[in-house]
Amino acid sequence: GKEVVIANAIIAILTIGGQQLFSFFTFSCPCHVGQNLIYGLAFLGVPALILLIVGYALNNQTWRLVMGKSSHFERETSSNWLLKCKLLCFVLCSITGRALVAPVTWLAVTLINGSYYICAVSEYVPVHYYGAAPNVTASERSRILATFPCRQLVPPELTRARDEVILLLRYQSQVAGWLLIAVVVITVFLSYCLASCFSPLSFLHFRYWNSYVHNEQELFDEATEQHSRLYAMQNVRKFFGFVPGSESVKEIRIPSLREWQAISGLAFLKRVDKEHYDYSLLHDWALKERASGKYLRIDEDP
Repeated sequence: GKEVVIANAIIAILTIGGQQLFSFFTFSCPCHVGQNLIYGLAFLGVPALILLIVGYALNNQTWRLVMGKSSHFERETSSNWLLKCKLLCFVLCSITGRALVAPVTWLAVTLINGSYYICAVSEYVPVHYYGAAPNVTASERSRILATFPCRQLVPPELTRARDEVILLLRYQSQVAGWLLIAVVVITVFLSYCLASCFSPLSFLHFRYWNSYVHNEQELFDEATEQHSRLYAMQNVRKFFGFVPGSESVKEIRIPSLREWQAISGLAFLKRVDKEHYDYSLLHDWALKERASGKYLRIDEDP
C-alpha cells in the first residue's frame, strides 16, 4: 500500500542521511596492513546488521508472530497445518522485506560512495600491473598498498599508481552497489508479481480487504485505549474514592500506609487463573481489598 511505500522511502532517506553523517564524522581508514580489511568491513557490515535487527524489532508483526498462540477453538487438521505454514512463510517474508530496507540502503550507498571498499581491499590490489614498486618484497608491497587510502602517506613516485588504483577500486565498489540495487529491485518486483498471481482475491477484493484490515486495526486500537482507560478508572476510583475529572466530587478516600505500600514497588504481570491476569499492583489491590477506610468530605475543614 501507499503507507508502506512512504514508510520505506522515509527509512531509506534517513539511512542515506545517517550514512553520510556517519562517514563524515567517524570513518578514518587506519592505512595499516591487516587493519584496513577489518576496519572497512566493520563499517560496511556492522551498521547494516544493526539496522536489520532494529528493523525486525520495530515491526509489530514480529512480536505478533513471536507471541502468537494457536486457537483452542480450531481443530488441528492437515489442511489447517498447511495453511499455517503458508501464512508463516508469508509473514516472515513480509517482515524480512520491511527489515531489509534500511540495511540494503546502507550497503548500496556505502558501495556507491566507495570509501569503505577502498579502505578494505586496497592492500590486495595487484599493483605491479601499474609498474609501481616492482623490486620490493610482498610484505613491503602490501604495506605500501595499505597506505593508498591515505594520500599523505603515499611516496611521491607512487602518486600516479595510487590514483589509478583508487579509480579501479571505486569503479568496482560502485558497480557492486548498482548491481545490488538492481538485484533488490528485480527481486521485489518479482515477489509482488508472484504474490499477486497466487492470491485468491481479485484486485478490487484485495484493496477492500486491505482497507478492512487497516480500519479494523484503527478501531481496535481506539477501543483498547478507551476500554483500558475505563477499566483503570474503576480501580483508581476504588483507591481514591472519586473518578478523575469529575466535577461533582463530594468526598475523597484517604488511603492507609499499608495500602500505599501495597501499590508501590515493581509491577509484574501476575496470573490469577487460567484466563485472567493482574496488570499492576493497583489492579491486584482493587481485586483483593475492600474499599473501606477513612473518607473525607471536601467541604469539611481538614
